[in-house]
Amino acid sequence: MNPSTLEIVATILFVLAVLHTFAVKQFAKWAHKYPAGSIPENLLHFLAETEVVFGLWGAALFAAVAALRGSVDEAVQYIEGLNYTEAKFVLVVMVVAATRPIVMLGEAILSGLASLLPLPKSVSFYLVALSVGPLLGSFITEPASMTLLAIVLKRRYFDNGISYKLAYATLGLLFVNISIGGTLTHFAAPPVLMVAHTWHWDTWFMLSHFGWRAVLSAIASSIVVVVIFRKELTGLEVLEDRRETVPYWLTALHLFFLAAVVYFAHHPDVFFGVFMLFLGLTTATREYQDNLKLREGLLVGFFLAGLVTLGSLQQYWLKPLIESLDGSMLYFGATALTAVTDNAALTYLGSLVEGISDDLKYALVAGAVTGGGLTVIANAPNPAGVGILQTSKAFGSEGISPLGLLTGAIGPTLIAIVFFWFM
Repeated sequence: MNPSTLEIVATILFVLAVLHTFAVKQFAKWAHKYPAGSIPENLLHFLAETEVVFGLWGAALFAAVAALRGSVDEAVQYIEGLNYTEAKFVLVVMVVAATRPIVMLGEAILSGLASLLPLPKSVSFYLVALSVGPLLGSFITEPASMTLLAIVLKRRYFDNGISYKLAYATLGLLFVNISIGGTLTHFAAPPVLMVAHTWHWDTWFMLSHFGWRAVLSAIASSIVVVVIFRKELTGLEVLEDRRETVPYWLTALHLFFLAAVVYFAHHPDVFFGVFMLFLGLTTATREYQDNLKLREGLLVGFFLAGLVTLGSLQQYWLKPLIESLDGSMLYFGATALTAVTDNAALTYLGSLVEGISDDLKYALVAGAVTGGGLTVIANAPNPAGVGILQTSKAFGSEGISPLGLLTGAIGPTLIAIVFFWFM
């Protein structure tokens, strides 16, 4: 490695962003020491928003580029040379997937499947939502699946008086299963998408090498959590969605727009056009709509854009590290690295390594998706889930703890390791 001054600065800022992510609850505690509505209180609450962390430090990198290069134009050229398509896509698909027609349809499908199980409703829905639900990410994309499930689980469980332990166990289970649940196809999970074209992986390849493992792992993890918390889950009140029924034609139109956004996922100029038409539809049918999650979508997009900005200058140490690992070391190394850097960036760097064997390709991607639930920054859909669940009653006024997420995700991650590496 022979890093430039800018790369070293970018790495320092990246480390500070990671530390900031784990310190958001501390900022929230500090905010309570100041009078409500005061500038220090508002500022500290702003710094306690997980979704703004990487965007803020990305802005610091922009300033650093301008200072080191002695030109704002150089900083602008650096930003314009990056690819923010994923951040834009997650913003759009999150807003579309969070609308009442899509959420009600998704909940109806999950409820129908849950009714087939000989278990109490609160238990059967939980089991189906957290095992089958994440697999939808292989078809409607992981960010859309995360958005849909987070909204449904928030009302039924996170806002329904569940314990602190069950809340974080559910959060970790959701994030891990979403990360592995998108591997049934070659186009839905960001870390798979980064390598599928280069390595000629199609849907059949994904099903035969990753998909069946993802299905078994998601089911096994969900069953384990249900068994551990069976008494608490059985005692929960079943909260059905009592909002006004949505006409079939409107649900069909929403599905059409969601499918169009997913189909044009790599063409932001097109899917933003689709999105504008969709906003027109929601305005015209306001009586069947809830408030759009534009704020949440913008925050998540800002987070991912910051991650791209900072992550683009980490190649100088990540790529040699990937090249130096083999077999089990690469798998477990990728699982660990994913916790502190976006798994899509990790697999993209792996795709640049020439002559990598098929076994090492599998080890890299399998490790990347296995560790995708450990932290907020590990997988692109995670900030979307945090953005929706942050205000849940189960997490109190301080929101989601990154350490709590890590603790809740360890169990499902270990189960995923068994299926993705030892089977």
